Amino acid sequence: MKSFLSNMAARLVLGLLWLLHWLPLGLQTRLGQGLGALLWRLGKSRRRIALRNLALCLPEKTPAEREALARAHFGWLGRSFLERGMLWYASRERLSRLIQVEGDVKLAERSERPVMWLVPHFLALDVAGVSVLLNQGRHAGSIYQAQSNPVFDAAMRRGRLRFGNAEIFARSEGARALMRAIKRGDAFFNLPDMDFGARDAAFVPFFGVPAATLLAPSRMARALGMVVQPVVSEMLPGGQGWRIRFLEPWTDFPTEDAVADTARMNRWIEQEVRRLPEQYLWVHKRFKTRPEGEAGLY
Repeated sequence: MKSFLSNMAARLVLGLLWLLHWLPLGLQTRLGQGLGALLWRLGKSRRRIALRNLALCLPEKTPAEREALARAHFGWLGRSFLERGMLWYASRERLSRLIQVEGDVKLAERSERPVMWLVPHFLALDVAGVSVLLNQGRHAGSIYQAQSNPVFDAAMRRGRLRFGNAEIFARSEGARALMRAIKRGDAFFNLPDMDFGARDAAFVPFFGVPAATLLAPSRMARALGMVVQPVVSEMLPGGQGWRIRFLEPWTDFPTEDAVADTARMNRWIEQEVRRLPEQYLWVHKRFKTRPEGEAGLY
């Protein structure tokens, strides 16, 4: 019975997202900001996590400034939830009109070496994935976190695979299938900045705080001879859509030192977060895993 009710709730949410995606994006934005305000009031746990992350990463700001930033973040977060409907159901033509692409989006299409897109967790992250699929012909792969609800998981997979030139692998499946896909010529949409524990990770600074950070971007790029191109996603105000910046490929990455590469990557993410702090994913426990003997930060 519990499973049945959970699946019904998921179908209702998906139906609502489908209905809302027909609205003008400006109206969706206002609804999303309202949802964000509600999440701020009701989501005490995530609110505490966001405020703690901001205190750790931006200690130079006053508590009032950090709270204002967190409130703004929840507004963008609410909007990002509703825009899943746009990304999963809107036409190719409508999405192309709303996504502003800057830089060399077609690098992977031309490159003789496989390309890794390095994409931090800004709230328009999924829009970056759509922009890749709409604007270049290379088959692309990524790893995703399988959802506990099978109805929502299936909807997410359909939405992300609907343009036909993508493949996604559940994190629980491991990296072997992804590695085979890259060797066949697929590009890799890599999300490098979440805490997945100490395994295959190093504690490197993120805003001066040791953060368990996967070494895989450096190790994989070196093992497979990949070109690494950083990508940053941004939500624009009102109904303007989104901006996706495909930056110049890094010429100093990877090196023989995976830990130094990982620290260099975190420094770049810090730089981008400072440029757009309210749209970074502050509700994730980025510092959950601690070095042995160190007390928890949450």
